[in-house]
Amino acid sequence: MHYAAFLNLRNKACVVVGGGTIATRKVQKLLQAKADVTVISPDVHPNLEGLIANGRVRHLARAYQPTDLAHATLAFAATDNRAVNASVARDAAASGIWCNVADDREACDFMVPAVHQHGKVQIAISTSGHSPALAKRLREALEEDLADGGRRFYDLLTSCQIDDPQQAGD
Repeated sequence: MHYAAFLNLRNKACVVVGGGTIATRKVQKLLQAKADVTVISPDVHPNLEGLIANGRVRHLARAYQPTDLAHATLAFAATDNRAVNASVARDAAASGIWCNVADDREACDFMVPAVHQHGKVQIAISTSGHSPALAKRLREALEEDLADGGRRFYDLLTSCQIDDPQQAGD
């Protein structure tokens, strides 16, 4: 069981190690929260290139180094290399920095939920990392319900089992 919280990341230093699709999603959400984002990766996804070019994201175009977390509030390990992700998690732990590891829920200090924003209301759904795909499906059903006032979300919620292997996904 995890402790649910909404973090104020305005102007807080957040480091994302990795430059691919998953890292891009993390960066976009951090920017929505007004975080100060640094991406560390030799290469970056085309969607990150624009954010870097317009100065919204700082980019260190090289491999990760332990000193990269020196001033971070949060760290995200989002590479396709398990050894690098594990290094980021170890270095973050040694420095007392909360870390999310994209490919290893056991190494995470926090989980990133599926979130729906409805006006000023944010609704977060988490399966504690057991099934991100199920959390996404529940969020999508909730969005549809809020749009038309139906009961799809409740029906889906009562029919799902979190540990169901059929629900496993990204």
